[in-house]
Amino acid sequence: MRRRATRPRLAAVTAALTVGALLGAAGCSGGEGLPGRGGPGSGPSGVKSPGGSGASGAPSASAAPAEGSVKVVRTLTTKLASPWGVAPLPGGDLLVGSRDTGKIVRVAAKDGAQSEVGAVPGVAAAGEGGLLGLALSPGFTTDHLVYAYFTTASDNRIAQLRYDAGKPDGLRLGAPNTIFQGIPKGQIHNGGRIAFGPDGMLYAGTGEGGERERAQDPGSYGGKILRMTPDGRPAPGNPRAGSVIYSSGHRNVEGLAWDADRRLWASEFGQDTWDELNLVEPGGNYGWPVVEGRAGRPGYRDPVAQWKPSEASPSGLAYAKGSLWMAALRGERLWRIPLRGAVPAADPQPFLTGGYGRLRTVVAADDGGLWVTTSNTDGRGKPGDTDDRVLRLEVS
Repeated sequence: MRRRATRPRLAAVTAALTVGALLGAAGCSGGEGLPGRGGPGSGPSGVKSPGGSGASGAPSASAAPAEGSVKVVRTLTTKLASPWGVAPLPGGDLLVGSRDTGKIVRVAAKDGAQSEVGAVPGVAAAGEGGLLGLALSPGFTTDHLVYAYFTTASDNRIAQLRYDAGKPDGLRLGAPNTIFQGIPKGQIHNGGRIAFGPDGMLYAGTGEGGERERAQDPGSYGGKILRMTPDGRPAPGNPRAGSVIYSSGHRNVEGLAWDADRRLWASEFGQDTWDELNLVEPGGNYGWPVVEGRAGRPGYRDPVAQWKPSEASPSGLAYAKGSLWMAALRGERLWRIPLRGAVPAADPQPFLTGGYGRLRTVVAADDGGLWVTTSNTDGRGKPGDTDDRVLRLEVS
C-alpha cells in the first residue's frame, strides 16, 4: 500500500554517532574484538581503508547545510519495466536494467528515448532476484565493459559484458564473462548493488537470502560487502588475505556510495525495527542478526543513522552536494543526510514523500544533480500509467 506524506519522526531517525565517539571508536559500539588500529585511515588490525581517510580520520572542517532542497526538473523517461540498476554512460545517457526481464535499455539524456541494448543471459528472476546492479568499468572508454550483478537458477553472480554501440538494437551486449559466483540467492534479500570505488576496486552489497545466519558466517558470501579486483579476485588490502569479504553482519545491502573524503557508506534493510545507514570500514561487523539498529554492544558497529522501516526500506544511495541521498521503497521518499566529515551535520531530511511512489535507485550526475528511478512495477507498488520512471533532480 502506498503511504502518503507524513511528518518524519525525528526520534526514530537517529544520528547515532558523535564526532568524539567516531574518532575514539571509529563508529564501533565497543571495538571489533580485533586488536590494534593503525591510526588515521586504518581499519581493524591496522588494515588501511582504501582510498584515503577512513572513519577514524579527522572529519572535514566544512559541513553541508542543515536544510537542503530538491527540485524535480523533469521526467526523463517513462514505462520502464521493473528498473533496478542504472549506469551513466560517457556523454550522459543511461543504461537501465530491468530486474524481471533481464534486459538493459539505453535512455538518451537529451529526450529520454529508449533503445534496447540486449538481455543478460542466464537471469532467473523470481521474488527480489533478477538483473540487479549495473556498473561501468573504470576503463569503459577503452574496454567497453559493463558489469552486472544478477540472479541465476543457482546463485547470485557478477559478470562483465562488452558493450558495442555500433551493433543493432538488442544485439549490443557480448557474451557474459562470469568473474564471481556463489553468492547465496533467495526469494528475498539478494542484495545486488555493485560499484567501483575510488581505489578502482569493485564492491558488491549482498543479502543473506532469507537465511539470517549467513550474515555472521565467515564462510558465506551472504550478508556481506565484498571487495574484489575488476576480474573478480580478492582485492589487495582486504581484511583477510585471499578473501573478498570486506565487512559482515549485513541483512540486505542495496546502496553503496563514497563521500568526498573517500569514505564508504552503505544503506541496509532492517527487519521490523530499524533500517540503517552505515559507515563501512574493513573488517567491520554490522551486527545482523544479533542486533538491529543501535545496540551499543561490543563487537558490533552501530549505524550512523536509523529509520523505522515504514519511513525508509532503503535501496539506492548516492553522494552529492555534501550530502548522502538515500532512496526509500516502502517509505516512498528521498532522504537527505547532510554530512560534517564522517558524521551527520543535522537530522535527515525527507523529500518527494509519497509523490512518486517507491524509489529504488539514486545516481549522482556530473553536474551535481541526481537521477532517481521509481520502483512501482516491482510487484509491491501501485503503478500508474507512466510507471516506472527516471526523474532528474536538482539538489542542494
